[in-house]
Amino acid sequence: MISAISIQRRKPLSVSVQAAATVLAIVAAVAVPQFFHWLGIVSGAGKAPGVAFSPMHLPIIIVGFLAGPYAGAISGLLGPVVAHYMSGMPNSVQLPFMMVELMGYGLSAGLLRYIRLPLVAKTFVALIAGRVFRMIACIVAFYLLGNEKMLPMSIWTSIPRVLPGIVLQLVLIPLIVFRVENRGKEE
Repeated sequence: MISAISIQRRKPLSVSVQAAATVLAIVAAVAVPQFFHWLGIVSGAGKAPGVAFSPMHLPIIIVGFLAGPYAGAISGLLGPVVAHYMSGMPNSVQLPFMMVELMGYGLSAGLLRYIRLPLVAKTFVALIAGRVFRMIACIVAFYLLGNEKMLPMSIWTSIPRVLPGIVLQLVLIPLIVFRVENRGKEE
């Protein structure tokens, strides 16, 4: 029998904890992709590991699950901007779309924080939600702003290219979130 989805009651985090989590996520959203780009340079794969593993998504989704929708959305919006100005990645064409997509990941993960579902299911839903946000941004850019470079269906046709990242996120995010949430219970 399928049970109804229920909402978990959680003690809200203080604003200072949410702010600290947001700053940490933004720093990680800059640092983690650099590791993957360095790995690509060392291995001779170029930008492929950075594209395939979508490393910027990890800290944004994690902070959403741990600190809530505000921290997730803000870090999703600002992480790509800081990364762009520090490293040039994402490039200026992709930047607004990455901001919308990552804001969608962080916001949805933060909202899912309060829903009683397995972490893997929550992660999967957040991954879909972020892509839907990006697709909406692409639709607006394509049809309303005349940007012919951002095809609305490109988000779904890119999935085979980013499949290693999706698998990594479905495995790593639930493990990290579970570990952090249960850290205090073990001590």
